[in-house]
Order: sequence, then structure tokens, then C-alpha cells
Amino acid sequence: MSKASEVKSGNVLRFNGELVSVEEYIHRTPGNLRAFYQARMRNVKTGKIVEYRFRTDEEVTICRVETNDYQYLYEDGDYLVVMDNNTFEQYNIPKLLFGSSIKFLKEGMNVTIAFESDEPIVAQLPNNVELEITYTEPAVKGDTSTSAQKYATVETGAEIRVPLFINQGDKVKVDTKTGDYMERVK
Repeated sequence: MSKASEVKSGNVLRFNGELVSVEEYIHRTPGNLRAFYQARMRNVKTGKIVEYRFRTDEEVTICRVETNDYQYLYEDGDYLVVMDNNTFEQYNIPKLLFGSSIKFLKEGMNVTIAFESDEPIVAQLPNNVELEITYTEPAVKGDTSTSAQKYATVETGAEIRVPLFINQGDKVKVDTKTGDYMERVK
């Protein structure tokens, strides 16, 4: 157990039986009242925002979270099997931790996973990935002048919107958070 004065932004706490990530942590001393800490925290599992005022002497549980890079190997039902790049140990990670960005995941890709006492709590893909276009309508000469877009399927099976000049076989950079086309890769 730690005191509320030892908490910093970025810490992961066990709060009301749930894991929360501290986003904002401010010390307040209003006039002639007692000082307190105003915390803005995000639930790790659900993503909901929780706001709470901690007394300065209140006890909190700061969790030890280890974040590391892993290599994605293959899919196994509702889990994805990843391998630690240093020890070569394999772990089963629930698919839901990746959220909607899972549609851009391909074998051999490096992912970042955070563990709290041997339980995976957060999983992230890189901010952007390079993928090959497997299907799209062919480009027509002169299509580069407008900002119109068309649908294209990438090698992971996800469908994205790309500019009209992109052809089948081109490699493109995609933002994994939004699914937006960023640029063509040479």
C-alpha cells in the first residue's frame, strides 16, 4: 500500500477492485480547506473515465505493470499467440484487448503488451503499418488530380479507403487507430 501523495500520472492503480490508469493527477489546496488530490483515471478494461478525490493520507494500491514488445505468431480461437522476443516464451492474449485495430494485424508483426501480475491488461499494435493492397478497382489516367477515394482490400482482409491512383499490388501505410490511408510506400 502506498499513500495518495506517491501516485503519479501514468501509474496503474487497483481502485474499487478494478484496474485504472491515472491520466491526470493534481494536488489542490482550496483556501482554508484541507488539501486533496484530484485524479482523472481511465478503467483499463472498459475505457470509462473515473474521477475521484483522494485525501493526502489515503492509502492506494499501485500495481506493478510490465510492458514489453512481443511478436504475433498465430490465431488460436478467441486468443492470439505471441512470443517474447527475448525469452522466446509464448503467451495467449485475448483478442478483445486489441480492439478494432486487430483487423490490421498480420503474422510476424511486433505488438506491445502490458502485463499486471501475469495477466495481460493492455495490447497495442504499432501506430501505423505497411500493408499490400490485394484488391481494388484499377486506376484510370488522370485520377490523381481529385481527392476522391475508393475502397481497397489489404492483405489482412480489412477494407480501407484509398485515393483513386492506388493500384492492386501497391503497398500503403495505414493508421491502425483510425483505419485511414496515410501514404503509398515505395
